[in-house]
Amino acid sequence: MFKRIWGSVYMVGGPELTSPHDCCVYVVGAEGQALLVDSGLGPSYPSLLNNLAEAGLRPSSLKLALATHAHVDHVGGMAKFREGCGLKVVAHELDADAIESGDAERLALDAYGVSYQPCPVDVKLSRAEEELEVGPLRVVVLHTPGHTPGSVAAYVDVDGRRLLFAQDVHGPFSPSWRSNLADWRRSMEKLLSLDADVLLEGHFGVIEPAEAARRFIEDWLGIL
Repeated sequence: MFKRIWGSVYMVGGPELTSPHDCCVYVVGAEGQALLVDSGLGPSYPSLLNNLAEAGLRPSSLKLALATHAHVDHVGGMAKFREGCGLKVVAHELDADAIESGDAERLALDAYGVSYQPCPVDVKLSRAEEELEVGPLRVVVLHTPGHTPGSVAAYVDVDGRRLLFAQDVHGPFSPSWRSNLADWRRSMEKLLSLDADVLLEGHFGVIEPAEAARRFIEDWLGIL
């Protein structure tokens, strides 16, 4: 089961598609060149592959996987995808060490009661803004610290619409994850400035149109 969002952008995992414990997992691109955004908790890897196949994508189509931050519900399946699909894992350098080492506290393993397979990070981002080429598409990755130090968001313009992958806009926050609320607020203002038409959130899923996407971020800024 999968959900086509717009153009060659799909949701292939999440509470309604694979497991209640998975974050929302997205894919950008087409056959031969695709980017996976997060990987779920891990046990649902076979289901994710099935959903990708239903969307017309073979494992070999996945060239990159973007880890939006180092929590196990987002990166638990990264090692499986790296080994099984031969893709490269991309993450911000400030969260990459936790993904590679398996730091239980920073991965929030206690919250899910699962084991974690440490995963090498092939591309470590360090700048405020970087670009990933996905076939003809240009995916812009932004450093958006707050939820964790190395949290990132990404956006892509497809057929006249801007789609924003802003996983875990809603937090939560914890000293054990090195969260920083002031940094998060600045990051949310950065996301608002993008004027996205569609917000693809980590647990709340697809939020559109543009007015609803903006209101979702503004509402959380008002709450926290």
